[in-house]
Amino acid sequence: MSSQSLVEQLDLLRRKVDFDTYDITVQQLVTMVETRTINVAPVYQRQFRWDNARRSALIESIFLGVPVPSLFMASNPDGTWELVDGVQRISTLVQFAGTQSARDRLQLTEPLTITQAEKLTALNGLTFAQLPQSVQLQFNTRPIKVITLSDKSDKEVRFDLFERLNTGGVTLSNQEIRSCVYRGEFNQFLERLSRDSDDFRAVVKLTKRQEHDGTREEYVLRFFAFLDGYREFDHSVVDFLNDYMAKATSAFAYSQRSELFSRTFGQLVRAFPGGIARKRRQKTPVNLFEAVSVGAALALSVRPVISAGDAEAWVDSAELRSYTTGATNSRRMVISRIEYCRDRFLG
Repeated sequence: MSSQSLVEQLDLLRRKVDFDTYDITVQQLVTMVETRTINVAPVYQRQFRWDNARRSALIESIFLGVPVPSLFMASNPDGTWELVDGVQRISTLVQFAGTQSARDRLQLTEPLTITQAEKLTALNGLTFAQLPQSVQLQFNTRPIKVITLSDKSDKEVRFDLFERLNTGGVTLSNQEIRSCVYRGEFNQFLERLSRDSDDFRAVVKLTKRQEHDGTREEYVLRFFAFLDGYREFDHSVVDFLNDYMAKATSAFAYSQRSELFSRTFGQLVRAFPGGIARKRRQKTPVNLFEAVSVGAALALSVRPVISAGDAEAWVDSAELRSYTTGATNSRRMVISRIEYCRDRFLG
């Protein structure tokens, strides 16, 4: 890459990112969580949380004036902020100094009792409510640095920010990040289909971990994205799914597509009573899922019922294996595996 190309890329991409920096007191942050001015997505709340000792260490550091890492937020058009990085820190502040209402927002049942404070040993065994009022005031007025991504920045930048910053105790899957970035009716639609369709849940076999990390929602997204655009697919699955989700968030034929989804998986549960998987496998591979589900939907656009009798045999065929193993994320391989399944479903 020439130095001129690098300069041009930097100039183009840096203009997309617009940040603001604030010093906000602990009390203000806690109140913003309570009033939902700061949104903490449910996908964060069900993830691993710090233990008491680590939370207590953060509280002690704030009391002592030791700088703590900045919180990262993204601004929404309605003026609220979306937490991007810092769930452990902000939940610690809420659990220690927040009201019961604020704690309820983050599913925190009990106030934090300080343990193992190494410098301020007099804090050990105490909750915030047990501190002298003057000490409470000192804590509540401590500033925390908050960096916010402006709502003028595009969704691609937001996704990239979530992906780059979420590398600590809470690591989100790509679909969990999408549920934070592309909030709205389409995201709720994906969640509803993944949760409520018995036929879909019967044919898509996932690991225990995948049941809780957004994988089911991503499989539903992949079904619609590849159905509508498999012939235009170009290598990057993440970008392809992000682009589709951005467009669908703006406009989507919910009723028509819900009916198509139900019809497709109603047929597939008949073809694959044991789930979409190859022999001796318990999990549904993602590229096999794309091929089979989209192929079935395309076949149903031609005739009302798919040919399902020998599906469990040809899904294990050498030809389909050649399209779903190795370097599979090319346009040619995507088209080949989807249309192979379509043609087999057409008999």
